[in-house]
Amino acid sequence: MRPRRLRRLDGLNVFITGAASGIGRATAEAVAAGGGRLFLTDVQAEPLAAAAASIRERGGEVVHADPVDLTDHDGVRRLARRVTEDHGAMDVVMNVAGISAWGTVQSLSHETWRRQVEVNLMGPIHVIEELVPPMVESGRGGHLVNVSSAAGIIGMPWHAAYSASKFGLRGVSEVLRFDLARHGIGVSLVCPGAVHTPLTDTVQIAGVDTTGPRFRKAQARFHERAVSPETAAEAILTGVRRNRYWVYTSPDIRLIHAVQRYCPPAYSLAMRVLNRSANRALPEVGRARRAEA
Repeated sequence: MRPRRLRRLDGLNVFITGAASGIGRATAEAVAAGGGRLFLTDVQAEPLAAAAASIRERGGEVVHADPVDLTDHDGVRRLARRVTEDHGAMDVVMNVAGISAWGTVQSLSHETWRRQVEVNLMGPIHVIEELVPPMVESGRGGHLVNVSSAAGIIGMPWHAAYSASKFGLRGVSEVLRFDLARHGIGVSLVCPGAVHTPLTDTVQIAGVDTTGPRFRKAQARFHERAVSPETAAEAILTGVRRNRYWVYTSPDIRLIHAVQRYCPPAYSLAMRVLNRSANRALPEVGRARRAEA
């Protein structure tokens, strides 16, 4: 059995994590506009309630919106059982929620490494464990979306902890892409590049002064080339409708991935240049802290 293309989402049960803001909220709004029945969650209770209320005010169908910490497996299990028992299996499951923290290996704390993996990798795994088996048992097919990152494809500077989680999610997706096909369930791996979300304004960079002018300048350059959450959401839904595995939210990530696969020497050169540029842009406080260590 091959995964069927979900050309329309109207009337389908769609579960979305990270739905209170950014890509998650934009995707929820787009699904609602297409007639999907929304099941939303986020760790932030008040912003989630506000997002759900906004969607309902515009005529969207939010069947269930309940906060949960995705690192809490028992909490995810309770939420999954509640929505499945009351409303049946999900047709589409979207793992969008995530956090980000960067830093050199000298500056990253053990807690940062652990937290990235717990939220960005184990969180989606908990959702998959509890919501995908009912999809299989329903026999209706469906679709699983896992939002990784450009850092789940390429070796971006200072992203070791973040990439540990995002490459891990890529590996899970690569296996499920084939494991779930016989059940008619498609898998999309979304690899966003720069997207202007609240996450980009609150990202933690260990050992770097994020209030200094040099960092602010770099942040402004990031925002200039960043796509909107709505653009990312449309790319995700197009990927679902066309049953695409690789989903890019901007052409630059598609290009660097192609270079990595088909011209490894050029990719290696580009990464070395990017790393040198990033380290030149490192604020002086970061250099001072390394020198003191």
